[in-house]
Amino acid sequence: MKQVFNPYLPLYEYVPDGEPHVFGDRVYIFGSHDAFNGKKFCPNDYVCYSAPVTDLTDWRYEGVIYQKTQDPRMADGSHELWAPDVVQGKDGRYYLYYCPDDSIRSIGVAVCDRPAGHYEFYGLVKDADGGILGERKGDTIAFDPGVFIDDAGEIYLYSGNGPRTKREIGKEPKASIVATLQDDMITLKTEPKKLLPVLGESEGTGFEGHEFFEASSIRKIQGRYYLIYSSLTNHELCYAVSSRPDGDFRYGGVVISNCDLFPGKDGKPLACFGNNHGGLEEINGKYYIFYHRETNRSICSRQGCAEEVKILPDGTIPQVEMTSCGLNGGPLKAEGSFPAGIACNLYGKVTPTYSHPMAMLNRHPYITQDGPDWSWGDGTEPPRSYIANGKNGLVAGFKYFDLTGAERITLRLRGTARGQLFIRTDPRGEALGTIAVHPSKEWTSYTVPLIPCTGTRALYLCYEGRGKLDILDFSF
Repeated sequence: MKQVFNPYLPLYEYVPDGEPHVFGDRVYIFGSHDAFNGKKFCPNDYVCYSAPVTDLTDWRYEGVIYQKTQDPRMADGSHELWAPDVVQGKDGRYYLYYCPDDSIRSIGVAVCDRPAGHYEFYGLVKDADGGILGERKGDTIAFDPGVFIDDAGEIYLYSGNGPRTKREIGKEPKASIVATLQDDMITLKTEPKKLLPVLGESEGTGFEGHEFFEASSIRKIQGRYYLIYSSLTNHELCYAVSSRPDGDFRYGGVVISNCDLFPGKDGKPLACFGNNHGGLEEINGKYYIFYHRETNRSICSRQGCAEEVKILPDGTIPQVEMTSCGLNGGPLKAEGSFPAGIACNLYGKVTPTYSHPMAMLNRHPYITQDGPDWSWGDGTEPPRSYIANGKNGLVAGFKYFDLTGAERITLRLRGTARGQLFIRTDPRGEALGTIAVHPSKEWTSYTVPLIPCTGTRALYLCYEGRGKLDILDFSF
C-alpha cells in the first residue's frame, strides 16, 4: 500500500520555504535548499520536486533548476539563494523570483520555458529608469519575494520583512510591501507601498502579537485574497484576507505552528521550533498549507511538510495541527515500516525551545541522520533519519495511524538507555505495549504484541528510564 508522510520529500532532503504551485496536471514545490548539519541558511542550489495532482504520494525529483553562481552578483558562490517564488507569465514562460542572503538587498529574476526546467538569469527588479528595487534611497529591504497575477492580468510583487523586537524598530528600512510589474515581469509599473503592519505599526489593527515578519505568499481563493506570512513569533504561519490584492487586509488567524502551539490555549510547544515559511494551494479540489520544520538542533536544516486545511464558508481557516500523515488523505495504515524521523511531536521533560545548540544544549530529543548531506547521483547510499538523545520523559508522537488490525510492533533502538518504552495512543494513557530496553551500541530490534485497538489514533513512543535512547524506525 503506497502512503506518504511528513516530511513529504525524502528524509535526506532539506527543502524549506516551500511554495506549491499547480501547473497543468502536476503540483511543483519551489523552495530554498538547506543542507544537513548546515551552519547557514540555504547554501545549496535550487531543486524542484513535483507530483501528479491526483496522487500526492508520488513525488518526483526534477533536479537542480537554478544554480546560485548563475546570478552575476553571486558568481563566486559566496552567497546563498533564499526563499523563492514562481509564476507563469503572460508569455507562457515561468519566472522565478528570489533574494540572496541579506547582504544583497535586491530581487533576482530567472526564466524558463518549463516549470521545472533549467532557469536562466533574467535580471533584477528595477524601475523604468533602471534603479534597482531595494538599492535605491529609501527602499525597504527586499526579502522573500512572492508574485501573483490577478484575473485582470495585473502582476503583483510582494516583499519585505519586519523587526523582531522593539529595539530593532526604525534601525533599518523594514516593511511589508506590494508593487506591480510591467508585462516584462521585471520592471516596476507602480512603486511599492506598505501592506501588512509590522511591529511598531500594529496598534488597533487586529494584528497585535501576530505582526508581519517575513515570507509573503498570496493566493486568490473563492473570491478572496489570502496572504500567508510568518509572524514575529517565527514558528507560526498566519493569514490575512482582503477583497483586493494590494490593500485592506485584515488579520485572519494562525494556519499552523511548527511546534503545534495554539494561541489562547494552555499548553506548551510540542517540538523544538524555529522560523516558518510556506504557501497555501488548491490541489485537486482540496486546500493544503505547506510549511517546514527544524531538525538536528539547528535552524538551518529544515524540511518541508504539508497539511490539509479547511476554508469555511465565512472565509476563515481554522488552525491545523502538525501530523505525520500530512498529504496521505487520511491516517497512515499500520502496515509495513516507518522511519522514526516522521515524528510530528517530539519532546522530553524540559519544555521545547528554539532549535539551536545553544538553546537546546543536550537536554532535548531531536531528529538527525546517520550520514552527511546527500544529493542525487553522488554514488552512495542515502543516509537514514532517526530520533536521537531520547532521555527519561521522551515523547515521540506520530499523528495519525489507523491501528485496526495491528497485532504487534517492532522497533529498532540503540544507545545507553535502560528502562521501558511504552507504546500509547495518549502520552499519559494506558500502554498498548511495553518494551524493556537495554544498552546497545548497534541497532537492536524489539518486538512486542499490542493490545487490540481500532480506528484512527495518535501513536506515542514514551521512554522512562536512565541513559539515552535513539530510535531508527518501527514496523507493524
